[in-house]
Amino acid sequence: MGQSCVVIGASHAAAGFVAGLRQDGWEGRILVIGEESIIPYHRPPLSKALLSGEKTIEEILIRPQDVYEKAGVEFMLGTRAEAITPASKEISLSDGSTVSYDKLALTVGSRVRRVSMPGDDLKGIHYLRDYNDVQQIKSSVKPGGKAVIIGGGYIGLEAAAVLNKLGMKVTVLEMMSRVLERVTSPEISEFYMRVHTEEGVDIRCEIGASGFEGNDSVEQVLCNDGSVFDADLVIIGVGIVPNSEIAEQAGLKVENGIVVDEYARTSDPDIVSAGDCTYHYNKLYDRWIRLESVQNASDQARVAASTVAGKEKVYNALPWFWSDQYDVKLQIAGLSQGYDELIIRGDQKTGRSFAIFYLKDDLIIAVDAINRPPEFMMGKRLISEKMKVDRDKLKDDSVNMKEVVLT
Repeated sequence: MGQSCVVIGASHAAAGFVAGLRQDGWEGRILVIGEESIIPYHRPPLSKALLSGEKTIEEILIRPQDVYEKAGVEFMLGTRAEAITPASKEISLSDGSTVSYDKLALTVGSRVRRVSMPGDDLKGIHYLRDYNDVQQIKSSVKPGGKAVIIGGGYIGLEAAAVLNKLGMKVTVLEMMSRVLERVTSPEISEFYMRVHTEEGVDIRCEIGASGFEGNDSVEQVLCNDGSVFDADLVIIGVGIVPNSEIAEQAGLKVENGIVVDEYARTSDPDIVSAGDCTYHYNKLYDRWIRLESVQNASDQARVAASTVAGKEKVYNALPWFWSDQYDVKLQIAGLSQGYDELIIRGDQKTGRSFAIFYLKDDLIIAVDAINRPPEFMMGKRLISEKMKVDRDKLKDDSVNMKEVVLT
């Protein structure tokens, strides 16, 4: 069999990694160890198409089972990797057994940040991170019932949109002064406040939950300002935490995630890592970042596979993200933190189609495109190639995006 490569975490990054490893000519054993009982699947649909019932788990698998079988990829599902011993290259598993490796990939992703408050063990209180979470949430959905979502981030707002469509009366509680405050500009926050309000969702900012009440299932959400909200269903979405503990236990360098170099290699030359769990340097933005995105999981996993196969490639992909809510598709290219100017193209006050370009030192560093694919696609080019733009043309919705570049 030759050398053995073991992958811990049956995630999106794992799917990209094993495909890339075979494409790069790895002929040895490939074994994926995963805690869930399902082969890798797309996670973005969890809060959208899967929750709404539009798609089944089979329809969101990244690849069918037979593709892995043809590639000779083995899975050990429903099993937790408890510890790694780099000196002997062994992995201790939850069933008491051990697995040896020559090369190891950590695609362990992240987990939800949990809250601790009175009544948090009542039925009907959920988090949204995996397939089982969605199944449990579905069992609590009652058309005409009341849902309270704690956290006005993308997951919370996407879930609010779906539950609203399913006929529930939805309230979103956000501790910060606006929704999406940690990740985007006030203009985008204002837009989503308007859209959700137009759709009938009640968003309350600067309010935090302090506890839950109910006999067996949740009936009320108590808040720190004394207000109380009736609830048949609660979803808590207050961020995620990288699953870096197993790497830290193994003696790998960990800092806001598993530290990797431009080749996705950890501080151990025989261990690579990719996805939500990694902390890596981004050359374009000249800073260390940890990205929670499908794009990062896919692109970084491909680089990690090349490293293991001995065909090193540098990871320098532009970050991009998306969110679907109602009839609104938000596509984000780049990272907007630190912008010193923004340019709005289109009408963000009343319509549902516009783009915001974020600039720093006269260069575009990010774009938020609402139902605007051309702006998103051209925005990626403008950022990656550091092109200067004619501000007046960029603001003018009648000017083709290809004509905004200064020559």
